Amino acid sequence: MSGRLLIVANRLPLTLHTSGGVVRVEPSAGGLATGLRGPHEQGEGLWFGWPGTLHGLKATVRQAALAALHEQRFVPIELSADEVEGYYNAVANGVLWPVCHYMVERLPLATPDWSVYRAVNAKFADAIAAQWRPGDVIWVHDFHLMLLPQLLRERLPQARIGFFLHIPFPSSEVFRVLPWREELLRGLLGADLIGFHTLAYLRHFAASLLRLLGLEVEVDRVAVDGRDVRLTALPMGIDVAHFEGLAADPTLQAEAAQLRQQRGGGKLVLGIDRLDYTKGIPRRLLAFERLLERRKPDEPPVQLVQVAVTSRGEVNEYRSFKRSVDELVGRINGRFGTSSHTPIRYMNRGLDSRGVAALYLAADVMLVTPLRDGLNLVAKEFVATRTDGDGALVLSEFAGVAAELGDAIMFNPYDLDGCATAIERALAMPEDERRRRMASLREAVTQHDVHGWVRTFLGELQAPAPAAAHEPGDYTAAAQALAKARASGPLCVLLDYDGSLVSFAARPELAVPDPALLSLLDKLAHAADVDVHLVSGRPRTFLERHFGALPLGLHAEHGFAWRLRGETAWASASPQAPEWRDRVQALLERIARHVPGSHVEVKEQSVSWHFRQVDPAYAATVVKELRLHLLELLSNLAATVVEGNRVLEIRPQSVHKGQAVARALAAWARPVQALVVGDDRTDEDMFVAAPADAITVRVGPGATAARHRVADPNAVRALLRTLLG
Repeated sequence: MSGRLLIVANRLPLTLHTSGGVVRVEPSAGGLATGLRGPHEQGEGLWFGWPGTLHGLKATVRQAALAALHEQRFVPIELSADEVEGYYNAVANGVLWPVCHYMVERLPLATPDWSVYRAVNAKFADAIAAQWRPGDVIWVHDFHLMLLPQLLRERLPQARIGFFLHIPFPSSEVFRVLPWREELLRGLLGADLIGFHTLAYLRHFAASLLRLLGLEVEVDRVAVDGRDVRLTALPMGIDVAHFEGLAADPTLQAEAAQLRQQRGGGKLVLGIDRLDYTKGIPRRLLAFERLLERRKPDEPPVQLVQVAVTSRGEVNEYRSFKRSVDELVGRINGRFGTSSHTPIRYMNRGLDSRGVAALYLAADVMLVTPLRDGLNLVAKEFVATRTDGDGALVLSEFAGVAAELGDAIMFNPYDLDGCATAIERALAMPEDERRRRMASLREAVTQHDVHGWVRTFLGELQAPAPAAAHEPGDYTAAAQALAKARASGPLCVLLDYDGSLVSFAARPELAVPDPALLSLLDKLAHAADVDVHLVSGRPRTFLERHFGALPLGLHAEHGFAWRLRGETAWASASPQAPEWRDRVQALLERIARHVPGSHVEVKEQSVSWHFRQVDPAYAATVVKELRLHLLELLSNLAATVVEGNRVLEIRPQSVHKGQAVARALAAWARPVQALVVGDDRTDEDMFVAAPADAITVRVGPGATAARHRVADPNAVRALLRTLLG
């Protein structure tokens, strides 16, 4: 990352403790704080958020608190009591939270003051704009700040902005009940990349854009005000190593063993949640009651340990909810409890990570019952902790994490009998089945931890910006600019191949260079102070076969492999094929078998599906469906899908043609001008990466970041011949 990472969330990931005038900053636990702590601490970036109320502190203590925050590069966004009430309680938690969780019946009868939410988002925007430097990357998190991306775009038009929604995005029919629905959508569209936990949430967002704003999404991107806003489905992970480390602690293992011994041969079912109406706790208790009703007297006792951490206690709705849960626990324990056994052990308090891990290790069954959940990290924590390979996960199908953890026992939380049956099935499951399922669950959780989630999102966000929509100058303007550049000093020429130097053929391997092109490139390569590079999606074998004898720089597979002028050996970004290549190849070959006229091209690092000979209308339909399949297949993997001219290519996320530009220019020890020519979306990466004074030329129609446009490969060759005098 060339600039800093600016992280923005509703709250800072810390707790301020003041005692005797001394201020202590204690880091918060949790998925987001854990995942982003590393990038924050390692760089010079900033973290923006509300620090909690500082207004009541003495002046000296307050200054000490602000100094402590500044030292750790936290930027506090201070909010008044009225702002907290209006922005956080009334709008964010009182309206957006229930709507996004499909609980429209919980909306207040009177619409809260939207201007407060808007004003707080603007306060965040002003604070960030004051600190932003060119090159900085901004990453905004969650539903409290849904207007912020567009507010930042207005203040910082050139900024790279990412947004991630940590709760569900509801169906368009639910989202449209919001009075501020259009403004919220436009707010999000200020970002360059918008992330969701699941593909379903992405699709719901796309449907809302179409039905409310009339914007059509091309699977994972939408054109807005001359920009491409990209969409991604990327489920968040957890700090797997942390929970595995806890599981290996002998003291904690002994504590878990003691918990198991205390149940005296009985079974332990565990629930750990925030005390929130979205978590399905009352239904969970009622389903457990159904289970108790079914149990025979001679069966071993079963106990539900329910940890429910109070959250948003200042909101009336939540105080009422807590009372109802308390009463339900009391009624069930009163009905089924004995002098030696309490069916529900209820803890209305938080536990530290060690206490939680001990319960994870002691539990026979983990019960996760949200009525709707953005993801649910508790399910992942349980799986990560079970390094013993045992235990069963009973999981609501409405948890976002259900899309990843297919070997959990799934159930519908609205079906009490179905939930009770799922718990029974888990309690009676043979050990070999439990271990088989847990092994699969652990593979899913451990392969995609929170650190990988951060790397993948930031990798997508920092990929070259989409092309700007403008009309460049024509051939004459390009020729004039090139003549001026040639006269002023050395020139680095970077050329795409297919569509730029040769016309497209029915199959890529048929588009071979003709003698005239080879002669032109040879003359250019031997011209004084001219360095010529071919930057192609073709494999290195093709480039070596046809151009290896010429003194050219060669960059294969969009810059994955390269051989600079004067070198004989090829270098590459990775020594082995990516883990996803074989699966992608199998999918594309299956598609090709059913789509006459299409074929698959397999390279070292990428796989392409070519459909040049397929009926265009039919191809457009297939491409849309195929991109959806690929989006699901590649979720959480460092791969990207790029649609070119009648081709769909899947390649490593970190590889793009812009890297070839930087590599070629870095080889010069003195100032050099650049000519960059390309015709496709993949070539836009070169245009974006090129220096500001470079001569960039787009071949053919389409939105582009290039300064000039020419009609076809013949025009490109004519332009190159002007360099020979």
